[in-house]
Amino acid sequence: MPKQNLTTLVVTLMIEAIGLTILGFGLMELSGWAIHKYLMHGPLWMIHKTHHKHSGSFFELNDLFSLLFGSIAVLLIFLGVEELDYRFWLGIGISLYGMLYFLLHDILIHRRIKWMNRPKSHFLQGILKAHQAHHYSDKRDGAVSFGLFLVPKKYFKKKDR
Repeated sequence: MPKQNLTTLVVTLMIEAIGLTILGFGLMELSGWAIHKYLMHGPLWMIHKTHHKHSGSFFELNDLFSLLFGSIAVLLIFLGVEELDYRFWLGIGISLYGMLYFLLHDILIHRRIKWMNRPKSHFLQGILKAHQAHHYSDKRDGAVSFGLFLVPKKYFKKKDR
């Protein structure tokens, strides 16, 4: 195979891998938003309410959702690793989402592990405000802002001094 064709193939595969990884990440945020709003705050509230009504325990029944999403990512990676096909890269995207979710949601926002200080970044402060608004109610109905990254713009507005 000529060197130029090989280079083109490698670049094409890299772009495809990056695109599928971003797609996996984005699909996780979109499906996470819908699952959170319509299932967790709907028929699966009995599991999710352990996240809204803290027991003082480190683990919550709600953590089962993370295990489910993580299992899907591992399965996709496992099924696609031999060929490094779309399943592998979608699984990588879901895994990256899960890692950022853990860092932002569990460590930074809920401080389940006291490792990071409150955010100074305007973007992270907006995410924190949106999540605080979501937890304003510990009831199934009446919650707002169901995404982690896709949150209403109003939470990013600076207060007048």
